[in-house]
Amino acid sequence: MTNQPDRIIIFDTTLRDGEQSPGASLNGEEKLTIARQLARLGVDVIEAGFPYASPGDFEAVQKIAELVGVEGGPTICGLARATRADIEAAAKALKPAAKGRIHTFIATSDIHLEYKLKKTRPQVVAIAEEMVAYAKSFVDDVEFSPEDAGRSDPEFLYEVLTKAIAAGATTINIPDTVGYTTPGEFGALIRGITENVPNIDNAVISVHGHNDLGLAVANFLEAVKNGARQLECTINGIGERAGNAALEELVMALHVRRQYFNPFLGRPVDSQESLTNIDTRQIYKTSRLVSNLTGMFVQPNKAIVGANAFAHESGIHQDGVLKHKLTYEIMDAQSIGLTDNQIVLGKLSGRHAFASRLKELGFDLSDTELNNAFLKFKTVADKKKEVTDWDLESIVNAEIQQPPEIFRLELVQVSCGDRARPTATVTLRTPTGEELTDAAIGTGPVDAVYKAINRVVNVPNQLIEFSVQSVTAGIDALGEVTIRLRHGDRIFSGHSANTDIIVASAHAYVNALNRLYAFLEKQEETTPEPVTASL
Repeated sequence: MTNQPDRIIIFDTTLRDGEQSPGASLNGEEKLTIARQLARLGVDVIEAGFPYASPGDFEAVQKIAELVGVEGGPTICGLARATRADIEAAAKALKPAAKGRIHTFIATSDIHLEYKLKKTRPQVVAIAEEMVAYAKSFVDDVEFSPEDAGRSDPEFLYEVLTKAIAAGATTINIPDTVGYTTPGEFGALIRGITENVPNIDNAVISVHGHNDLGLAVANFLEAVKNGARQLECTINGIGERAGNAALEELVMALHVRRQYFNPFLGRPVDSQESLTNIDTRQIYKTSRLVSNLTGMFVQPNKAIVGANAFAHESGIHQDGVLKHKLTYEIMDAQSIGLTDNQIVLGKLSGRHAFASRLKELGFDLSDTELNNAFLKFKTVADKKKEVTDWDLESIVNAEIQQPPEIFRLELVQVSCGDRARPTATVTLRTPTGEELTDAAIGTGPVDAVYKAINRVVNVPNQLIEFSVQSVTAGIDALGEVTIRLRHGDRIFSGHSANTDIIVASAHAYVNALNRLYAFLEKQEETTPEPVTASL
């Protein structure tokens, strides 16, 4: 395969497929925040969204193309079904990017052709050929995906891919749309493509897979051994159903076991050169950011980024690690950005020192965000003896993901105990500037706070998830609260951090209600129904 790169291209689809996780919907500003962090992480391609799906998705892709897809930055990709309208929308949204890619797709499995598309094989071949050529008329970089390739007839798949490459596709993506294949099968599928698609050297082979059987990462690594050079993945493995192949797992598997994978990429076995362009020290920070913004917590035993990934409780393990880390750790926690560093800032530190430390941590805030974060930092520094880097990141993440301030929490006060009925009093500033105070009794202090807030806001909603997580160890640790509430068929998330989890809970709830209120205001505008797509 003479035209294949000697490294692995990382294609991140957190903002497209990852956002299709139930309840993980992101607004434009949140998408931009994640996109900027993905650029710092070093991903090669950011699939920023599905421009035709909705005006909001179009605007988000366009903004990311303009502000993140700068010269020297990542390629910005937009998804499009194999239709002229979809492709035109993607092309328009991607126009500001220095490097734009249109990713178009059509199903090729017989079950999809019969029940979903209601088209014949020759019709699908003709559409794929025509739409790839149409996408090529807008951009040089075109990716084509035969949806449900894992269950497609191989001979038909070879035919479609051959025509798509001839029409101008520069990347051929092979999706295991329903997470059905096993590593051996998936590797054989990729090998069959390399051997039976005559013009395959003119395109990069990519893979996309879902984790329904827990095999997505294993499938991808087997695909690499058989010729795949682009991996489509998401942060924390989020995505539809059981999610996608996890970026952090793939990158660290290729990093830790690069001597094993080197020969498959034509490198000397002992080469220490990285197999990807990823800055692994940004992995943990990116994982936390995505978790916070989507409201989807990472399970403690999650590989690479879980809370227990570098924890040891067994006495034998502890003894071994203390004597030599490699006895029970195959990677250094610092390699993914986990450190025990304490910042030297305190309650007497100035704004300049604070801004300098944030820059060292990779944050690029606006003046308003910096000012607000600095005020929050001062409040935390007054309450804590030590403020860690993780505390600082939590403060900043909570600030940069704030929704438009429609309702503002001015006061929250609770009374509770084992022989008292939990009672909360809250004061909110309304959109008209009026301050309203109300009180409520609940089953617990947080329930009482939420009931009191609801009495003021008076917007019907259902709380469906409430999560609290400690940022650092210790009695004075910051508590991060993420909540998700439902209104109709939509879910809205809110997030906040504070040393007082009751206060954090109140702010998180108001954040979510502000998103809900803003959405209801926009309902006065006429917008088409959102379109979703799955590879």
